[in-house]
Amino acid sequence: MRTVRKETKTLTWIHAGKRKSGDNHSGSLSKLNDSLESPVRFQTLTIFFGELYIQYYIMATSNTTTTPPPQHQQVDTATAEELTAKAAHKRYEGLMMVRTKAIKGKGAWYWAHLEPMLVHNTDTGLPKAVKLRCSLCDAVFSASNPSRTASEHLKRGTCPNFNSVPKPISSISPNTALLPSPSSSGGVGGGATTVVHGSSNRKRPVVSSSGLSGSGGVASSAYPVTAVGSTYQVSPLAIVDPSRFSGEMAMLPQQPHLMLSGGKEDLGALAMLEDSVKRLKSPKTSPGQALSKTQIDCALDYLADWVYESCGSVSFSSLEHPKFRAFLNQVGLPVVSRRDFVGGRLDVKYEEARAESEARIRDAMFFQIASDGWKVKSNGSSGDVNFVNLTVNLPNGTSLYRRAVFASGSVPSKYAEEVFWETITGICGSLVQQCVGIVADRFKAKALRSLENQNHWMINLSCQLQGFTSLIKDFSKELPLFRTVSENCFKLASFVNNKTPVRNSFHKYQLQEYGNAGLLRMPLREYEKMDFGPVYTMLEDVLSSARALQLVLHDESYKIVSMEDPTAREVAEMIGDVRFWNDMDAVHSLVKLIKEMAQEIEAERPLVGQCLPLWDELRAKVKAWCSKFHIAEGAVEKVIETRFKKNYHPAWAAAYILDPLYLLRDNSGKYLPPFKCLTSEQEKDVDKLITRLVSREEAHIVLMELMKWRTEGLDPVYAKAVQMRERDPITGKMRIVNPQSSRLVWETYLTEFKSLGKVAVRLIFLHATSCGFKCNWSLLRWVYAHGQSRAGMDKVQKLIFIAAHSKLDRREFLSDEDKDADLFALANGEDDVLNEVLVDASSV
Repeated sequence: MRTVRKETKTLTWIHAGKRKSGDNHSGSLSKLNDSLESPVRFQTLTIFFGELYIQYYIMATSNTTTTPPPQHQQVDTATAEELTAKAAHKRYEGLMMVRTKAIKGKGAWYWAHLEPMLVHNTDTGLPKAVKLRCSLCDAVFSASNPSRTASEHLKRGTCPNFNSVPKPISSISPNTALLPSPSSSGGVGGGATTVVHGSSNRKRPVVSSSGLSGSGGVASSAYPVTAVGSTYQVSPLAIVDPSRFSGEMAMLPQQPHLMLSGGKEDLGALAMLEDSVKRLKSPKTSPGQALSKTQIDCALDYLADWVYESCGSVSFSSLEHPKFRAFLNQVGLPVVSRRDFVGGRLDVKYEEARAESEARIRDAMFFQIASDGWKVKSNGSSGDVNFVNLTVNLPNGTSLYRRAVFASGSVPSKYAEEVFWETITGICGSLVQQCVGIVADRFKAKALRSLENQNHWMINLSCQLQGFTSLIKDFSKELPLFRTVSENCFKLASFVNNKTPVRNSFHKYQLQEYGNAGLLRMPLREYEKMDFGPVYTMLEDVLSSARALQLVLHDESYKIVSMEDPTAREVAEMIGDVRFWNDMDAVHSLVKLIKEMAQEIEAERPLVGQCLPLWDELRAKVKAWCSKFHIAEGAVEKVIETRFKKNYHPAWAAAYILDPLYLLRDNSGKYLPPFKCLTSEQEKDVDKLITRLVSREEAHIVLMELMKWRTEGLDPVYAKAVQMRERDPITGKMRIVNPQSSRLVWETYLTEFKSLGKVAVRLIFLHATSCGFKCNWSLLRWVYAHGQSRAGMDKVQKLIFIAAHSKLDRREFLSDEDKDADLFALANGEDDVLNEVLVDASSV
C-alpha cells in the first residue's frame, strides 16, 4: 500500500497599512489552523517594508489518497535491483582497475587519495551505487566523474588534509597568475583600485571613492586585480566595452608610441638593458635566499645521479641548453658543464658503485653469472651491434652488474666461452668453485656445455624467456596453420594498402567505426621467417579492423574494383569466409598465450626449481587451446616437446625435488618431495646430477641422504612456513612471503643432511632467466657511431655500470623506452575503462 498526500496553497492579499511605533519586526507569520489532521489550514503572512506593511491570507488544502501496489511491482523491483547491483559491481571493478594502474604510476595522480566503495541497499543487501571516498578526510562523493571530484575537492582546497601531503605538479591549478605590485601613481584618478571577489563571479566589483565617479567611471587599471598579500591576481573576467567610455578615454593622458630602429625584436633587448641597469643600481639585492654550498653540492649530486641512471636518455649536451641553464639560475644553482659530468664526476660515481658491488660479492659464498644479448636481433638496420650484459646473481636474491660486451653480428661460441671464463676469474681469481654456474640466452649446446664438462661443479642453463620466445618461431615453422594464416593476411593487407579505391574506402569505414584511420602494418618478406613479431602485429591489425573490412565489401567502389580485378574477388571471398577468421583467431590466441607467459617470466624472474611447473602450465594451456579451436593436439605437442628437450637441464628436476617450496602433503600429513611428478628419466637425472656435484668419496653418502629426504621430507611447521603466501597489492597474485626461506631452511634446520644440504643451497638459488639490465637505444646509437674510440668506450662502460647498478638495486628491469611505451599505451586506457563502465551503468 502507498499513501500519497497532496497539498494546495492559495495566497490572497488582505490588507496594507502603516506600521505602528515600537513594532520592529521585519516580517511575521501567524498560524490560525495548522492541524495535520484537518484537510484545511489557514495562515496569515505579514511583511514589513520600513514603516509600511502588507498582509496576506494563505489557505492550504490537503488531499490524502491510498493506492494498492500493482501485482507485478515486486517482481519488477527485484529485477531492477539485480540489474542495478550488477551494473554497480561492474563499475566498481572498473574503477578499482583504473586505481590499481594509477598507483603503479600509469594513471591520474588523484587516485592515490580517492578510493571506490560500494554502497549497499539496507533492505536487500545488494549493491546499489558506487561512491568515491577521500582517504584524507573520509568524505564521500559520487563516482560519476572522478576528475571533477578531484578538481573540486582536492585542488580547490575543500579537503582539509590535502594541504599537508605533497602535491603532484599536475594537481596545481594553472588559473592563478601573479603580477608585481603596481606603483601608487600608475592608476587614473589617484590610485583607484578594483577588488574582484574570488568567491563568486556574480558579485559586482567595488570601485573605491578615489576613482572616477558615475556610471562611466574608469578604474585605475584596465584589468581588475585582487590584492593577495604583496602581489596582485589578474581576474579572468576583465571585459570593458570601450564605446561606453569614449569620452572619458579621450581625456586620459596618452603614452607616446616608442619607435625602435630594430622593430619589435628590440623590445627583448631593451628589457635586458633595463634589467642590467636595475642590477647595477642595487647590486646587493638577490631574487631569493641563496643556497649554501652543502645544498648546492647535494642538488648537483642528485642531478648527476639522474643523468647517469637515465643511461643516454638525457643527453649531456642538454645540460648546456639555454632553458636548462635558466632553470638552474631560477632555483639558485650554478651553471654545470657537460665536461664535468663526463669527466671527474663520472669517475667518482663509478668508483663508488664499483666498490659497493665488489663488497657485496665478497660477502657471498658463491654466485651465478647471467648473460643476455648474445641472440642476434636483426631489424634490418646496418651495423647491428649486440649489447651483451654480464650480471652476478647472489644467493640472497640480489643481482649486481659486472660489465657490458659489444659484439657485432654473429659471435662464435669460442669467443663467448672465453668471455664467460674471463668474467669468472675476474671476480674470484683462482677460487673458481665459487661460481656455481652460468645462465645465458645462447650457446647452450657448445660454450655452456664445454664449461660444464671442464668444471664438474658448474650448472649452466639456457634462459627460459628465450626458450618460450623461440617456441613461437617453432610453431610458425612447423604448423601449417601458421603458414596459411600468415599468407592470407599478407595478401589481404597488401591488397588493401596498395589499391587506392579500396584503401580510401577502408579509411572511411575506419573513421566511422573506430575514430582513426591508418594502413595495415605488414612485415618485410626477408625478415618474416626470422621473427614472427611483425606477422603477429599484422594479425592484430586485421582482427581489430574486421568490422571495417566487412563494410568495405559492400561499398560501391569495391564492387567496381571486383569487376576488373580477380584478386579483389579472392580477397572478398576470404573476408566473407568464417574459417579465415577462426584460423586467424586461433593463431593470434596461441601466440598471445605464449607472449603473456613470457612477459610473466621476464617480470617474475623464476628460479630453476620453477622450470618444470612452468612447462606443465604451458602444456595445460595449449591443450585447452586445442580443444577450443578444434586443433589436433599431436602436431602441437610435438613442437612443444622438441623445444622442451632443447632447453631441459637435469638441474630442473633436482632443484624441483630439493626446494621445500614444492613439497607435497601426503595422506599421513608429511611434506614429501614431488618425485611422483617426475618421469623415470628425470628421476635418474636427479641422482646423476647430485652425485656429479659432490666428490667421489661423498657420492654414496649423498644418495643415502637423498633417500632419507624422499621418505621423511620436512617438518610440517617448517614446510608451511616456507610455502606461506600473500596477495600482491599491485598485481593481485599470490606470492611467497619469504623467497629466501627455501635456502635458509637447508642452512639452519636441515643440518643433518650435510652432503645433500651443500648441493641444495648451491642449486635452488640459481636463476632460470638471463634477462637483466636493458640499455636505451639512444646510447646504443652512440656506440654504433663512436665504437672505435677507446676513451669514449671507457666512459660508456662506466655510464652503463652506474645506471645498471642503480636499476638492479631497485629491481627495475624495464628501460626508459619500455616505460614510455607503456605510458603512451595506457594514455587513454583509463578513460576507455571509465567510459565502458559508465555506458554499462547507464544502459541498465
